[in-house]
Amino acid sequence: MTDLLRAAGAVVWRGDEAAPEVAVIHRPLYDDWTFPKGKLKPGEHVIAGGLREVREETGLTVLFGRALPPVHYLSSGQLKRVDYWVARATGDDGFEPGEEVDELRWLPVPEARRLLTYEWDAGLLRALRAAPLDTVPLVLVRHGSAGSRSEWRGDDAARPLDAAGLAQAAALATALPAYRPELLLSSPSVRCVQTLEPFAAGAAIRTEPLLSEESQDPEKTPELVGKVRVPAAVCSHRRVLPGLIDTLTGKDVHLRKGAFAVLHRAGGRVVGVERYPA
Repeated sequence: MTDLLRAAGAVVWRGDEAAPEVAVIHRPLYDDWTFPKGKLKPGEHVIAGGLREVREETGLTVLFGRALPPVHYLSSGQLKRVDYWVARATGDDGFEPGEEVDELRWLPVPEARRLLTYEWDAGLLRALRAAPLDTVPLVLVRHGSAGSRSEWRGDDAARPLDAAGLAQAAALATALPAYRPELLLSSPSVRCVQTLEPFAAGAAIRTEPLLSEESQDPEKTPELVGKVRVPAAVCSHRRVLPGLIDTLTGKDVHLRKGAFAVLHRAGGRVVGVERYPA
């Protein structure tokens, strides 16, 4: 079986959400107009790859919103998948023309549609307008691998991440910058706090007993998390997260260790739910 090529990018927008401009790039090697994207590095998280490629090709700092439908096509006889996100431009270090990308244009959506070379990019523009652009992310994380509960002899709340869990936490730390969480909220369990520590890099992680296995409450826990209005990352347990997500979204979402879900909120409601593996 031919290996799937992976790439990632974004449809970057700025200005008025009702009439945004989007960033379109020209690649001289292909003489095409498209959206910023590029191949993932070995072992790179797809979100981290998308964030990196946008910055390298445009000089823009962005905040990821909803995921857009992935694009599949053949590249030199191999199937390629490109994952895209809605991304709001929040900073600009200045575009520098190079061999890969020699021009960047900010265009209203109708003008961008006429300039784009590929029909699948036009599909991304249609998906862009299908839901609110400006959303607030809530990242719900299941803690990383922490060995066997039955083999741990101490207080279970003190059980730490194992080597695999530490690697999962490091990978999470490369993806979270796309959502720029202002609040880090965790179960008091060591394994949950450790899962957020690589991203926190010394910043405060607030612990909340309602996110623990022992003290969770089917009403109070979702109420606590639902009141969060800023971009946030919340780390908890297998026995807490499915009920929490179901209450907030009405969706049945289960996460493996180290995996996370992103809830995109606008106007007090959830307008998108995504799940990402560790």
